[in-house]
Amino acid sequence: MKHEEVPSHFSSLALTKVAGLNSTSWSARLRGWVRPLWRNRRFYLLMLPSLLYFLIFRYAPIWNAQIAFKDFKPLLGVMGSPWVGFQHFETFVNSFYFNELIINTVIFSTAKLVLGLPLAVILAIALHETWFVRYRTLVQTVVYLPHFLSWVIMFGILLMMLSPGNGLINTIIEQFGGDPISFLTSPQWFRWVVILSDIWKETGWSTIIYLAALLSISPHLYEAATVDGASHLQRIWHISLPGIMPVIVLVTLLRLGNILDAGFNQIFVLYSVPVYSVGDIIDTWVYRQGILQFQFGLATAVGLFKGVIGLIMILFANQIAKRVAQQSLF
Repeated sequence: MKHEEVPSHFSSLALTKVAGLNSTSWSARLRGWVRPLWRNRRFYLLMLPSLLYFLIFRYAPIWNAQIAFKDFKPLLGVMGSPWVGFQHFETFVNSFYFNELIINTVIFSTAKLVLGLPLAVILAIALHETWFVRYRTLVQTVVYLPHFLSWVIMFGILLMMLSPGNGLINTIIEQFGGDPISFLTSPQWFRWVVILSDIWKETGWSTIIYLAALLSISPHLYEAATVDGASHLQRIWHISLPGIMPVIVLVTLLRLGNILDAGFNQIFVLYSVPVYSVGDIIDTWVYRQGILQFQFGLATAVGLFKGVIGLIMILFANQIAKRVAQQSLF
C-alpha cells in the first residue's frame, strides 16, 4: 500500500505552526530573562559600576595578552608585531635570578598569609567578645588607620623607627648596650621588616571581614551555650570559629590565587640594592627589566605566567578545602 502524498498546503501549515511554536518559546525565554532583570533593576544598577570596571580594566585587556608571544613594537601595534612564540617565557625561566625571585616572592606571600590571617581572626574575636563599646571603637580606629596610609608614608614612619642613626628602636637597643642595626639595608632583617610592616598595616582591615561574619551569627546560639554552662573559650571554639570558617576558607583561597603577588608597592618603596638578594620579587624585577628597559613582551609574559600559577593554586586549594573543610568557592 502506497503512502499518500501530503498536500502542499498542509505542509506549509505545519511549518507555520512549528515556526510559531519556536517564536513563542523564544519570546517566553526572553521574558524569563527580562522579568528578573527588571524586577531587580536597582541591584543591577548598583552593580553596574563594578561590572564596567572589570569589563574595561580586567577583561578587555586580555586581548593584549598576545603581546607575551610577540616581539612587541609600539609603532607596529599589537597586531603588526612579529610572533616569537615562547621566547619571553624562556628568557624569564632561564634568567639567573629566576629561582631567587620565586623564593623571595613565595616567602613574602606565604608569611604574610600564615602570620596575618590568624592575627586578624584573633583580633576580630577579641573585639566581638569585649563589652566595652567605646574601647572597641577606639581599638578599631587605631588598627584600621594604617590601611589608609600609603607605603610612602609608611616608609617615613618605618625610617623614624628603624633608622640606625636616631631611630626609636635603635635608640632603645643602644640604651641597653647593644649596637645599632641597619634594618632596611641588612639582608638578615629586611624580610622581617617587610612581613611585620605589612601585618601592621593590613591586619586591622582584614579584621573587618571576620568581625562582620561574627556579627552575623545568631545571638541565640551564644545564649543557649551560656545556659548549658559553656565558658567563653568554649563558645568561641564551638560557635564563633565554626561560624566564620566559610569566610576564612574563602579569604584563604582568594589569597592563594595571588600567591605570586608579594606586594610591589611595599617592596619597591622599602628595598635597595644591598637587599636585592632577599627582597627582589617578580614584580620588581619585571619593573626593571620590562618597564625601564621597554621589554613589554617580557613583562606581559611574566604577568601571564603569574596568572596561570594563580589559577592552578586556586583550583588545587579549592579541592583541598572541599575535602577537608567541606567549604569551597565552587
